[in-house]
Amino acid sequence: MLATQTGAADTTAVERPAHRDPNVLRWLGGYTASAVGDNVYYLALSWAALQIATPTLAGLVTALSAAPRALLMLGGGVVADRYGPRRVVLGSTGVRALLVALAAGLLLVTSPGLWALAAVAVVFGVVDAVFLPAAGALPARIAGPGQFARVHGMRGLAVRLANVVGGPLGGLGVALGGTAGAFGLAALLIGVSLPLLLAVRVRPLPPDDTPAKRRPVLAELRDGLRHIRRDPVLRPLILAIALADLGFVGPMNLGLTVLAQQRGWGSTGMGWVLAGFGTGAAAASLLLAWRGRIPRAGRVAGLAGLAGAVAIGALGQVPSVAGAAGVALLIGLSAGLAGALSGALVQSRAGAAYVGRVTSVSTLVGFGVAPLTFPLVGWAVDQWGTGPVFAACAAVCGLGALVTLGATGLRRAELPR
Repeated sequence: MLATQTGAADTTAVERPAHRDPNVLRWLGGYTASAVGDNVYYLALSWAALQIATPTLAGLVTALSAAPRALLMLGGGVVADRYGPRRVVLGSTGVRALLVALAAGLLLVTSPGLWALAAVAVVFGVVDAVFLPAAGALPARIAGPGQFARVHGMRGLAVRLANVVGGPLGGLGVALGGTAGAFGLAALLIGVSLPLLLAVRVRPLPPDDTPAKRRPVLAELRDGLRHIRRDPVLRPLILAIALADLGFVGPMNLGLTVLAQQRGWGSTGMGWVLAGFGTGAAAASLLLAWRGRIPRAGRVAGLAGLAGAVAIGALGQVPSVAGAAGVALLIGLSAGLAGALSGALVQSRAGAAYVGRVTSVSTLVGFGVAPLTFPLVGWAVDQWGTGPVFAACAAVCGLGALVTLGATGLRRAELPR
């Protein structure tokens, strides 16, 4: 009973396959509800901004969350390691739900200006800077090392489900209750994750990984960066992940929208391309959730990343919707496999005491820096067209894959059994 109350997992639970472990399934349910709520929130925010501002300003408001994430996420990793990822996830989830509920209430009683929506976006980004590293670190504390790949596959399926379900739910919320209704639905979904996450138990830190005393934040951050720099697998792995995210986010978000406009595919055609990508990514996640472990994980991640880079370059040259959907399926399959394996390797190499800080560094570019490159991607498309921009981004992704294959320790890295 005491172990359940304090959140410590027993030794028998961690030996179960992740997809049969009630503790992991509670985490998965909470994570999925929170992810769906996030999707509904971003749709509600963009919709509310579009009612009072131009598309350019509305886009700026929705992108504001990325700036505090980029600035504060490394500190969020320190917080996750200092106080424990479960505690930080619970606290930040509660704040996020309350913030979105307050936004819903504000929209019910008044018509807020753009500045109010911008303030919501910024505060949400600040809380996200703490939430994201802790959420990324939590799987390493609820499952045994041999289950990391399966857990990341399950997490990938949750993300795909949230992306598919979040948009329609957000649209339904707007249709039934306006923007206030959509914000209220997002707050409800994020709030629903709290009791599930509260029931999740975490394994205690091994004695050797428990810090002897609390140190200043900057000192703990330097310790985490030093830990990454000294590890022959983590050092190139973090660089490879950063390059992959930097090359991937621009073309598969803003770049794809521009490509659909220039090719005359329309929103329906773009939807088919996104469906192809989502199908491929879901298949990769399902493979990992089913297999649980992929031999030669480092080598497979590098080869999959290289295949994904080639496919991204090809996407900028495909004229038809059907061809683009097929290429996008390959991108989702290869990038999804490479990303999940890389995430599992990060979890297995980080060490329980450093997992929050290592996770914050590994996700910094994808969640904080890469979204800030959208204006640069748009300017480059105006200057040189979609084909050269997709090729340049593909080269950046390919460079990340070459880092993975070129670093001996990373190329030979294996996931725990």
